[in-house]
Amino acid sequence: MLTTTNHDRYRVGLTHVYPVLSRRSGGLSIGVNLNPNNACNWRCIYCQVPNLQRGAAPEIDLALLERELQGFLDDVLRGDFFASFQVPEELRTVRDIAISGNGEPTSSEQFPEVVDLIGRVVAKAGLAAGGKLVLISNGSLVHKATVQEGLRRWGKLGGKMWFKVDSATDAGLERINNAGISAAKLRENLETAAGLCKVWLQTCMFSLDDEPPTFGECQAYVKLLTDLLDKKVPIQGVQLYGLARESQQPEAPLLSALPSEWLERLAADIRRLGLTVNVAE
Repeated sequence: MLTTTNHDRYRVGLTHVYPVLSRRSGGLSIGVNLNPNNACNWRCIYCQVPNLQRGAAPEIDLALLERELQGFLDDVLRGDFFASFQVPEELRTVRDIAISGNGEPTSSEQFPEVVDLIGRVVAKAGLAAGGKLVLISNGSLVHKATVQEGLRRWGKLGGKMWFKVDSATDAGLERINNAGISAAKLRENLETAAGLCKVWLQTCMFSLDDEPPTFGECQAYVKLLTDLLDKKVPIQGVQLYGLARESQQPEAPLLSALPSEWLERLAADIRRLGLTVNVAE
């Protein structure tokens, strides 16, 4: 049975494709995992990937990925997938195809080719791509030419990017994401990405050692959004969410979910700027 809290990448026995009942999307999200080696250039302390290691995506067998995605989509659209996994009737719809997985997907040197592959498969399946293609990324590699080319192609397909911004300060990025990147560089990448495809910010907020994010951290985050709007950077909105699944990182015992009221107060501050905010606890 599929649930919103079980995001097991291998439950259907495939290498790169996996189903998720997404609380943020409100239906079935078809995940595309370009990091089956559990490698990422960041180490977010709330990450649920076990045995996470520093590194990049391995070389992808593109033919295998295409077969898996095409076969899985066919089972979902014309087979008995929903019944087999006891998916509730109200969630039996494909909300998106998401490039995500067990690490930073844009670390794949084949990222532009993967984008083209997904476009072919979606067109062949007769699935309207507009609004259904999501790239979930930490945005740290947007300065690379291959990543920009992939984002350009993604934008032409109607795809959007969920760009991770858990903190707008250098200290916060190091404490939460072990990012090895400055807030200024991340902002520069964000502005570049927003010129290539539709970009939403995705932000995870939680308590660390029983302390919520500080006033200064929240103030810096809202100021980042204000500055982006002042510069007319075309940000679509914010995906604001809390902890839903247990971290597999050493800091896990220090993490806890924030009250819904806390998230809603921050969301209200963001909405006052004129941005759309989707909140998922």
